[in-house]
Amino acid sequence: MNKVILMGRLTRDPEIRYSQGESATAVARYTLAVDRRFTRNNGGDNQQTADFIGCVAFGRSAEFAEKYFRKGLKIVVTGRIQTGSYTNRDGQKVYTTDVVVEDQEFAESKNASPAGSADMSGGFAPADRPSPSEAGDGFMNIPDGIDEELPFN
Repeated sequence: MNKVILMGRLTRDPEIRYSQGESATAVARYTLAVDRRFTRNNGGDNQQTADFIGCVAFGRSAEFAEKYFRKGLKIVVTGRIQTGSYTNRDGQKVYTTDVVVEDQEFAESKNASPAGSADMSGGFAPADRPSPSEAGDGFMNIPDGIDEELPFN
């Protein structure tokens, strides 16, 4: 089984390109900085270390990344590892390892993100949302006399 789950921050804005041909497909490339569990102790300084992992998304996932993802945003990615190789202009063989994105989502709220410039709230302006004092206990009010009309048994 080839399954990867990563949580990290984008090191820069995603790079978007479109494939050639009749049905051009969006391709997004971005790098995630994923913290390691352990710290490195260099001369008494505990330094957090990170791995920088290349990710590639296709189609609607790539378009979503282009629209909403910005440098510094914390996201969760699930996908699979794909390796490959190519010969560069100097004639040297270059080996690649990327995560092909199957699913991607936000790992923190917009307000907690250092990249909080995009509207990632699903289209609702903050004024459209009820404040906690207006929401009461968080449950919808059900009118009296509707007890017998519930849509399930």
